[in-house]
Amino acid sequence: MAQTFDTPLIGRDDELARLTGVLDRAAAGEPRAVLVAGDAGVGKTRTLTEAAAHAAATGTTVLTGHCVDLGDVGLPYLPFTEILGAAAADERLAPAFAAYPAVSRLIGTAAGSDAGGRLQLFEGVAGLLADLADLTPLLLVVEDLHWADQSSRDLLRFLLSRGVLQRPAPGGPPRRLAVLTSYRTDDLHRRHPLRPLLAELIRLPAVDRLDLRPLADADMARLVRAQHSGPVPDSTVRTIVDRAEGNAFYAEELLAALPDDEGPGSSAMPGGLADVLLIRIEQLTETAQQVLRTAAVAGRRVGHDLLRDAVQLPEEELESALREAIGHQQLVPGDDATYSFRHALTREAVYADLLPGERIRLHRLFATLLAADGRAAESAAERAHHSRASHDLADALAASLEAADHARRVRAPAEELRHLETALELWAVVDAAAHPGHTDPVTLTLRASGAAAHAGEPHRAVQLTRSALARAGSDADSELAARVRYTLADNLMRIDNLEAAFTYSSEALSLIPAEPPTRTWVWAAATHVMAARYVGRDEDAERVARQAIDIAERLGLPDAQADLLISRIGLRTHNRRTPEGRLDLVRARELARTAGNLSVEMRALYNLAIGCYESGDLDACLTWIGDGLDGARRAGVLSSPYALELRYLQSLLLYTLGRWDECVRAAATDAELLTAAGGFTTAPALYVVLARGDHDAAVAGARALLDGTTDWMASLVASIVLTDDAALSGDAEDCVRQMRDWVDKLTENSGSERPDAVVRLAALALAAVADAAEESRLTGDASAAGRWAGTAAELVELARDTAARGEDGTEQGPEGLAWLARAEAEAIRATSGPDVAAWERAVTAFGYGEPYELARCRRRLAEALLTADRRDEAAEQAYAARDTAVRLGAAPLLDALDALIRRGRLSDAPAAGERIAALTARESDVLRLLGRGRTNRQIGEELFISGKTASVHVSNILAKLGASSRTDAVGIAYREGLIEPETSASS
Repeated sequence: MAQTFDTPLIGRDDELARLTGVLDRAAAGEPRAVLVAGDAGVGKTRTLTEAAAHAAATGTTVLTGHCVDLGDVGLPYLPFTEILGAAAADERLAPAFAAYPAVSRLIGTAAGSDAGGRLQLFEGVAGLLADLADLTPLLLVVEDLHWADQSSRDLLRFLLSRGVLQRPAPGGPPRRLAVLTSYRTDDLHRRHPLRPLLAELIRLPAVDRLDLRPLADADMARLVRAQHSGPVPDSTVRTIVDRAEGNAFYAEELLAALPDDEGPGSSAMPGGLADVLLIRIEQLTETAQQVLRTAAVAGRRVGHDLLRDAVQLPEEELESALREAIGHQQLVPGDDATYSFRHALTREAVYADLLPGERIRLHRLFATLLAADGRAAESAAERAHHSRASHDLADALAASLEAADHARRVRAPAEELRHLETALELWAVVDAAAHPGHTDPVTLTLRASGAAAHAGEPHRAVQLTRSALARAGSDADSELAARVRYTLADNLMRIDNLEAAFTYSSEALSLIPAEPPTRTWVWAAATHVMAARYVGRDEDAERVARQAIDIAERLGLPDAQADLLISRIGLRTHNRRTPEGRLDLVRARELARTAGNLSVEMRALYNLAIGCYESGDLDACLTWIGDGLDGARRAGVLSSPYALELRYLQSLLLYTLGRWDECVRAAATDAELLTAAGGFTTAPALYVVLARGDHDAAVAGARALLDGTTDWMASLVASIVLTDDAALSGDAEDCVRQMRDWVDKLTENSGSERPDAVVRLAALALAAVADAAEESRLTGDASAAGRWAGTAAELVELARDTAARGEDGTEQGPEGLAWLARAEAEAIRATSGPDVAAWERAVTAFGYGEPYELARCRRRLAEALLTADRRDEAAEQAYAARDTAVRLGAAPLLDALDALIRRGRLSDAPAAGERIAALTARESDVLRLLGRGRTNRQIGEELFISGKTASVHVSNILAKLGASSRTDAVGIAYREGLIEPETSASS
């Protein structure tokens, strides 16, 4: 970092100690990151500078990147371009770039126009930084994160959660890297895009937050005195301390603005900080002020060549003015021939003081200079900003389109979308003669909707397509009108608005005739077939599909033919679950690949994968998923609809197969690359979180899925997590209530009569009901036991009815049949106790390849076998389940199995007569009253002993039975026949 300071750091000893501690640990191989937060001027830059100086002094290489405020436009990856550019210029580090061509292309040091897929770029940056950290301890500093563009935020998220803070593999070299970032807390309004990122990052174990609070008055007084070369009157110190309110920068500026006689500030001293800043600047020569005013229009930082061309001064005068501004600490020179304002507030104050005409003139000048620059494409975003500020809206439109093109080339879909939306806003106010001739507003809006889809914002894609529909109006030609409508229908299907999708696809098909055959009609028909299938209009779908396939073949449209074939497979008996159906899908995939239509190819691969999953062929499913995601990664469309579906399926499959660590890692990767709308792809990792016992994180994750989204898949995962959590928590009433609410919500929004997931939800709720019923029987509450048995009968009937119908009219696959078997077994447990045959059926059903649910069923089977006095078989099942729980890290299940093994004495498998140490007569009496739910005091009253003596007997009973609680002891006693359930009077 280029900045230096003459005075010692005051009032930040604790904060600096934390940062230097992090840096020292990082240099020793423990990678860490710290988010330094504070209001503007509170001392973030100074604190980071001191920490960086410590790092440099101890042999760490420091690389710094700055975010820049460009208003409503963004410059993708700017701080990282600066960091990587500095690394590339370092002779020690430059050779490492050869292995990462995507990174080299991003910073313009290699030929080629395509920076590669977004994930490739992110992984390239992460890999490069890891390699650099092998060469030297490394500190990355990213300043002013509140101004970061979305792509930079996404890359930072990726690096901190997955890329650079992960510990290396055992035996590998230590990762000697630290990341320090700063941001203004007072800039973060409620909807600031940085807020959700900060909430995510602060939860990561390797990321800390450091809040820089306003300095205490005593420290402020020390700071004021240290800043001045001579004595400062106490009254002046008090005035500055009062007015600075703990802000070090305010204090420095107030002190610097004192009159030459160093007396106390008079009433003429400006009341606001901007006035103070301007007074300091007015002490400079007019030429230096001119340079500062020009630099302020450029932004926080400006290159020397650009500033020289803008101020239009002789070289010597410019150098003299710059030397003066630097000497008065208004500008700070950078190593890359740039100048930065010492503080952003200085630049803001100077900019605000410009006359309106002066501001417009300078913005126009910068736009002109950037347009003539040799890197016009890279500077298009800046040019668009300056043109708009100078009211040259025609050039702002042209530059916004250029910036959108550049964003697309570097795989920054969010920035592409923002620039396209800016262009659409400008289109309405720019004279028609200045409109680009190669596009029109409807086409531009459709392109923006495509960018939104690629950026993982399906709801925004729908809004933009609706806007295209409104822009097209009634005067649009029939083919354009049809194209807009079937595009809207397609986008609506992505957000599960199926009836509306069918309406628009029907309109599109009605606008153009089938004869003479046209490409537009074929694609309208293909969209309509899909929409008709989703709303159950199978006859309509089959009729249109037959006609459209014939026309697609005649026109030579293999990708449309493939799309139609995929839809027709869903209408046949030999659907995607059958070998015949999958052969047809392979043919459709080849047709799409031949035509170069990745979207249709992805649809074919998704159907191949889901067909294998539904039929239990999980290995083949993973293969198809891998093919699809590899293609999406190469094309840079990992956030496109079918890529998202494949990513979700991959995550679900990794969970299902028990590859939980992979599931969590894949979810972490996806979370860094996707928007909130794509959050459902990471959701199956919440099943892992819950199964491993982190209740709070699982519930928080499920709630986050539901915040601000109507996505059906997100709701589905949340419903499973929250229902299972309620079951594991032992609250049967809440579990059943939640399950019924979720069934209603999912059914209402699914577009089918009842989704297959209801079978699973019913089985999970039945587990809680069965637990409650067993407890009621153990405590002799026949009324409650009967009530729970009635609830169980309702829920198992719901599961049976759902499984029999199927949401798409097809038979249940192995997963659905397994959950139905578990629901049946839980229902029997709720009614009469654990049944061996029922749980054997459930264990067999889950044997298709879901180890966690298999282990949960084996636990129940072990309980049933133990009740049936089949101890050896019970031990076999319990230990098999325990091995799985240990391997998966499923702590709650492991605890339950250990308790079962302990109370059932399964570890030693003793003979029946040796299972439980003999109870005394008094202990038997106490145990009988425990079975009736009596407290220690009540036991004492009935047996004419003290409550304390009763407590001693209860403790002895727990020890002899190997029970962990009173309820556990009663359960063991009933199973071992030590006490008998009492018959109620009514029975």
